[in-house]
Amino acid sequence: MGRWKRYALAAAAVMVLGGCAGDGGDKALPAPKSAGGWYDTILRSVASGDLERADKEYLSMREAYEGSSLLPMTMLMLAQAHMAEEEYLLADYYLEEFLKIRGGGPYGEYARFLRLKARYLGIRDIDRDQKLVEDTLALVRSFYRAYGSSRYAPIVRDMIVRLEMGNYLLNDRIARLYEKEGKSKGAEIYRKKNADIPYKTQAIESPSGFLSTLNPFH
Repeated sequence: MGRWKRYALAAAAVMVLGGCAGDGGDKALPAPKSAGGWYDTILRSVASGDLERADKEYLSMREAYEGSSLLPMTMLMLAQAHMAEEEYLLADYYLEEFLKIRGGGPYGEYARFLRLKARYLGIRDIDRDQKLVEDTLALVRSFYRAYGSSRYAPIVRDMIVRLEMGNYLLNDRIARLYEKEGKSKGAEIYRKKNADIPYKTQAIESPSGFLSTLNPFH
């Protein structure tokens, strides 16, 4: 899917969720005098692919209309737009801010799922991102416990399995390296980490490109 099409879809999704606030015109609004004006201005920036400008406009909107009901929808729109651009840290920031304001109900559940998705997709290299893998695994397990009957639960469960397999492969590889160097105590530590994981090395494919080839969102 092209970059601009993804932006348009992200903006359209938020419009469905929160409704279009302004007059919907195409004329630029350099200095909006209402929350709805800022919302429409940011929406146009997102639709045109200018996320840097949209981020700056969001800061101005937040400063002027911190209590506006449109602010959470703006956060969600920007989070989706940054995810479409694979800017997962920025997406995570907006989702965290969204949850501070609207953490309950279906919106909160959806935002939590998006945050898991952003973190999961943000893992580039399972060897270098070991801490991120562990933290993400803890988060997805927590979500699954809290929202086991959620519409997102099957995807989250898939994420858990894939992250567990990644951890298993990594621990097994480190243990083998320790054994090769004659460091049995070090090897034992990593073997114990895998003791409760119900996988076998021969049943899991090579970790090369692991999170891209086994990505549940592809």
